[in-house]
Amino acid sequence: MEEFRRMTRLPPYVFATVNTLKMELRRQGEDIIDLGMGNPDLATPKHIVDKLREASLKSHNHRYSASKGITRLRTAICDWYKRRYQVELDPETEAIVTIGAKEGISHLILATTSPGDVVFAPDPTYPIHPFSVIIAGGDLRSIPMSHDRDFFEDLLAATKQTWPSPKMLIISFPHNPTTMVVDKDFFKNIVAFAQEHHLMVVHDFAYADLVFDGYKAPSFLQIPGAKDVGVELFSLSKSYSMAGWRVGFAVGNPQLIHALTRIKSYLDYGVFQPIQIASIIALNGPQECVQEIVSTYKERRDTLIQGLNRIGWKMEKPKGTMFVWSRIPEPFRKMGSVEFSKFLIREGKVAVAPGRGFGEYGDEYVRFALVENSHRIQQAVRGIKKALNKG
Repeated sequence: MEEFRRMTRLPPYVFATVNTLKMELRRQGEDIIDLGMGNPDLATPKHIVDKLREASLKSHNHRYSASKGITRLRTAICDWYKRRYQVELDPETEAIVTIGAKEGISHLILATTSPGDVVFAPDPTYPIHPFSVIIAGGDLRSIPMSHDRDFFEDLLAATKQTWPSPKMLIISFPHNPTTMVVDKDFFKNIVAFAQEHHLMVVHDFAYADLVFDGYKAPSFLQIPGAKDVGVELFSLSKSYSMAGWRVGFAVGNPQLIHALTRIKSYLDYGVFQPIQIASIIALNGPQECVQEIVSTYKERRDTLIQGLNRIGWKMEKPKGTMFVWSRIPEPFRKMGSVEFSKFLIREGKVAVAPGRGFGEYGDEYVRFALVENSHRIQQAVRGIKKALNKG
């Protein structure tokens, strides 16, 4: 059978070799602490689960739902934006329910990107951002992302060097994996840049609530003119610990929302209706549960950072996301992130995500996911100390 062209455009899955080694050692009875995959381990708040249970017992909720999401959920989404960000949205034309942010992004890119269209995405970044472009047949251009670079200088340079002119920019703040955060002025510059260069903007806002130390993440849509150039996506996975439920939404520019609505009408019947009903309760109900979830991640972050600093792996506390992005200690840097991650599994019994999996510019880094309790994180620090001492 001949090769499938779309599949051959996708690069090898970098995380696979690390995951394979992790599973081999676990089968041999090794206790591997997995801080690699960003899979939230916290339970979904009880009042949300209770609503799912109640709604799932009603047979009329077992039928096909609306691919764009039920009206009451789209209204709850818009009300949530109004309360939090003072952003006005029309639930009929400027909001759509998605099967998590990942599905929303990938289908939006598929609906709006043609072969040869140039799309910008940061490097390193969350894999679906660049790979959705590749899957859609677009022409990806990477913009370096790090604390010691000027993103707008790199963005302008890439724009000047690109022909045909870029069509879209995909961004995400708080940023996975680098944990970088931005203020409203950053988004003002993004909107102005998009208007000047006729760019569409897709902002992945999955970590809107996972912020610490007094930092509040702004919404892209708070900026005047943002709705004219782009959309924002949010997922209930992190804020409400509903990762496996697969529900999120996209809001903003009516043309982009319409494109996503139209392609989804061909591809799916929407999220299981009881999940949508429970999501209304999540958005409209008490929000103390979100703060409890954030507090748990903050405690884990502090435990990991303090522990690693204590053993000589110096790093600063991130102000956002559920991750810690750290440069590999200098004596091990030449190994590259994949070999260093395998070294930590073998010698420290700790799995982390190699930075190379998020892009070429991530190869001197690894990402820790805060998905184990503080006791296990302390155990992981001891294992890492043992590994670094062996090196």
